[in-house]
Amino acid sequence: MNFMIKISVIIPAYNSQKSIQNTIESVLKQTLKNWELIIVDDGSQDSTLEVISQFTDSRIKVFSFPHAGANISRNRGLKHANGEFISFLDADDMWTPDKLELQLQALQSHPQASVAYSWTNCIDEKSQFLRRGTYITATGNVYAKLLVVNFLESGSNPLIKREALITVGGFDESLSGGQDWDLYLRLAARYEFVAVSSPQILYRISGNSLSTNVVSQEAACLTVIQRAFSHAPESLMYLRKYSMANLYKYLLCKSLEGSPEKSKNLVATKFLWKAIINDPSLLKAPACLKIILRILTTTLLPSQFTKILFSKIPQISNTNTLLGYMQFNP
Repeated sequence: MNFMIKISVIIPAYNSQKSIQNTIESVLKQTLKNWELIIVDDGSQDSTLEVISQFTDSRIKVFSFPHAGANISRNRGLKHANGEFISFLDADDMWTPDKLELQLQALQSHPQASVAYSWTNCIDEKSQFLRRGTYITATGNVYAKLLVVNFLESGSNPLIKREALITVGGFDESLSGGQDWDLYLRLAARYEFVAVSSPQILYRISGNSLSTNVVSQEAACLTVIQRAFSHAPESLMYLRKYSMANLYKYLLCKSLEGSPEKSKNLVATKFLWKAIINDPSLLKAPACLKIILRILTTTLLPSQFTKILFSKIPQISNTNTLLGYMQFNP
C-alpha cells in the first residue's frame, strides 16, 4: 500500500453530544496536518451526528452503524483507515496540539519501535485539570512493565504502526473493559515501544460513573491478566501479585470517584480488601486510612452531612493519593 495519508485518527462515538466537539477540535488543532479523521458513530440516540455535521473539513469521514460497542467500532474504523500509522481517540478525551507530531517524530527516531505513547493528565467534565497520570517513561521492551500496570492509561494514547496493529488483530471485541490494556500487551509481546515524556493525553473522568461499571471492569481486567500471564514466560510470573494489587488500587479509586454515596461503599470495601491481600504494605499507607475513614463516614452519617463535611475538608474525599502507591518497578 502506498500511504498518501500518514496518520489515521479513529474516534468511536456513542451518545457523545456533550464532548465530541472538543474532541474533534483537538484533532483539528494538531500541528501535524497529514491525517484523516474517521468517526464511527455507534448508533447514537442523541445529537452526536448533528454536532459532527457542523465540521466541514474534508479530512473528516463519518460512518454510522447500529449500536455494537466501542471495540467493534474501533475495529470498524481500522478497516476504513488509510494511514501508515493509527491512533485511537475516545469521544470524550482530547489531545494537546503537538501530540501526533511528537509521537511520529519519536517513531521515526526509533525505527525499531512500532508504538509511541505519551504521558496523561486527567480532566473533569468541564475540561479542568484534575490530576496527573503515572508519567512513566519506558522505551524498548516494555512487556514486563505492562504486565504490572497499564501505564498508557487509556485507549486515547498511542500512535501505532498500522502493520503491527493488523498483525496482533486489533481490539478484542469480546472484552467489556480493559480492551486497551489487552491490545498493548499483545503489541508489547512482539514490538518495542517509545515514550514521549510530555503530558499530551487529556483523559476525561466523569463523576457519574456507576459502581456496576467498575464491577464489569474488574471482571474484564481479570480476564486480561489471566490471559496475559498464561502466555508470559515463567521468569515473569512473580509479577502477577503486583499486577493484581495495582488493579485493585485503581478500581478502588475509580469506585469512589465523584460525590460520597453509601451505594459505593460495598464495592469499595471489596476492592480495598483485595488490594491489601495482594499488597499488605498498603495497611501502613496514610491513603489507606483516609479511604477507611471515608467509607466509615459515608456509611454511618447522613448523606447530606457527609457532602457538607467533605466540601469543607476536601482532603478526606480525595482518595486519588492511593494511586501514588502503585508499584511500577517491583
